[in-house]
Amino acid sequence: MVNAAELKDKAVQQTGLTDFGADSFEEGLAILLASFGDEARLNAKGEAFIYGRITGYLAQRLQVEDWYRRHPEIDDESIAAPLIGLGLPRTGSTALSMLLAQDPDVRYLRRWESSQPCPPPSTVVGADPRVPPDKGEMIGTRYHVPADTHGPMECHELMALDFKSHLFQSFAQVPTYASWLVDKADLTTTMAYQRRVMKLLQWGEPTRAWRLKCPSHVLWLDAVDAAFPDAKYVMTHRDPTDVILSVADLYADIIGTFTDDIDRPYIGRLNVEHWSLGMDRALEFRAGGAEDRFYDIDFRAMQEDPIGEVTGLYNWLGAPVTDEFTQRMNSWWEHAAAEREPSSHADPIAFGIDFEQVRPRFARYVEHADRWTNH
Repeated sequence: MVNAAELKDKAVQQTGLTDFGADSFEEGLAILLASFGDEARLNAKGEAFIYGRITGYLAQRLQVEDWYRRHPEIDDESIAAPLIGLGLPRTGSTALSMLLAQDPDVRYLRRWESSQPCPPPSTVVGADPRVPPDKGEMIGTRYHVPADTHGPMECHELMALDFKSHLFQSFAQVPTYASWLVDKADLTTTMAYQRRVMKLLQWGEPTRAWRLKCPSHVLWLDAVDAAFPDAKYVMTHRDPTDVILSVADLYADIIGTFTDDIDRPYIGRLNVEHWSLGMDRALEFRAGGAEDRFYDIDFRAMQEDPIGEVTGLYNWLGAPVTDEFTQRMNSWWEHAAAEREPSSHADPIAFGIDFEQVRPRFARYVEHADRWTNH
């Protein structure tokens, strides 16, 4: 079984650096590697991809710490009042984040920098070699970095630098790691490290308001709040029974690339359990005094009037929607509509998903979502 020392040694050899920073990542890395070795049943392609990816994250940690060592002034950067998109996957959150990215006055996590934040983009002269020249990375049957490589990326890869991220359970069947992640892991350090990397990405650029997006943040909103106490949130909503099967099918498409022994009922259970828990935690966080920090958008309203929904959000933020921003949103929406992928038609029985059993687990959330989106 591959162990942490081996991969850390490879990262050191690749970079010539030795300081990984605080050791908060060690527990997650150890549990993750044990799950990969004992449970994931990786094929040769899976081993090459996943262990290479982990080594890459370790190498990025080394480089992040080296940049901070040489330029401690990076820590003086201010990350003020980010807007964070969250909610269930497949609720229109990706379209929303792409529309928000059309605002020329905001900063977001660009796809090409999310897995390789170093060197800081402001220090690169000429074309950045991290920008892929083609459609990006094919995993399963989908490109997981779309043609718009400058578009926004979710926070999962920055979280992966602390080895506490939903990303890994979408690559492989790792039930021990997945359970630890939602039951025992402390993501306070994860979100703090994400903020640390965001400062590095922002360094040397004009200071702009951040727009972030990560559906899985609903599971750890206390940790998100500790790192970004002045954050505001935009939460997208859709009937969970329209979501869970599609997400499970996406997981299966990726995982099936890296194992020859896929367990679809496990993938179905995992998604039902994690996302229902995430909705329960979001309800608790909002009820604990954060309600006025949330703006809510229904999936159907987003489909019918995307520009109107963004305008409503910006009115709530007290930010202007400029003519340029509106024109760019309209252009992106028209282009995206022409290239939209057809809906998934996965078999719920294959994933062990019974919608009549799923609905009660989300009933309290659905009741609140109906009220939240009635604006």
